[in-house]
Amino acid sequence: MRVWSKQAAIPVEHGSWVFLFSPMAIGLALGGQWGWVQAWLVLAVLGAFLSRHPMIILVKVLSKRRPKSEQGSAFFWLLVYGLIALGAAFGLWRLGSGFVLWLVLPAMPVMVWQLWLVSRRAERRKPGLEILGSAALAMAAPAGIWLGHAGVDPQGWLIWVLIVLQNAASIIYAYLRLEQRVLREDPDQKTKFRMAKSALLHTTLNLVLTIGLAMAAFIPVWVWLAFLVQWAESIYGTLRPAIKIKPVEIGIRQMIISIIFTLVFILTWFI
Repeated sequence: MRVWSKQAAIPVEHGSWVFLFSPMAIGLALGGQWGWVQAWLVLAVLGAFLSRHPMIILVKVLSKRRPKSEQGSAFFWLLVYGLIALGAAFGLWRLGSGFVLWLVLPAMPVMVWQLWLVSRRAERRKPGLEILGSAALAMAAPAGIWLGHAGVDPQGWLIWVLIVLQNAASIIYAYLRLEQRVLREDPDQKTKFRMAKSALLHTTLNLVLTIGLAMAAFIPVWVWLAFLVQWAESIYGTLRPAIKIKPVEIGIRQMIISIIFTLVFILTWFI
């Protein structure tokens, strides 16, 4: 049986990594603590995240979308990552922090839905699924906060909502850029704004909402600057369509925007 296979071991959706590490970094930073419980959390989240990819490969093998020769490798890595996740979950439980494991439950139906779509060859171009998937990964944020505060804190849910809103805007904007790729020439201003209507709406609403929350003292006064980053990028992307730009370039640029958002969010939270 062939055990090592990069295709089975490492997720191919590179953009999903930022949806994993961004909320985790925010949660751990805002939690304000680092110790064994936080280390176990990182391992648990990584194990669960990495398990998803070999699981998808197994479903593709069973639905005859991939050769049966890949089944052994996918099963091996699913077992490895699954054991890491379970071992880390046990570590959290032993340290009295097992309450954060309840956050896994909302992610389970999302995973089941994705596997069902994969079995039907219908998982591509599903922004709704991607937003729900990013929302499931964003559970790492309240988990990190709760571990740092040694208990469930409503602030964790507020941070989760803000991250989900940012992720949704990021995904919708990425779809806009991919749609712009097929344009043959630079369109007129009316067409540019019509195509970007959804992305502009989401980023503007996020910016207005966070400014309002800051004015009402629900969040620190300068956190809205993090959402200004994606809003400014959406304006740029509207006026400068991604004509003939490669998808990988679009993905890298959006990953950089998400990293900047994460850093600005954390820094402004403590101002």
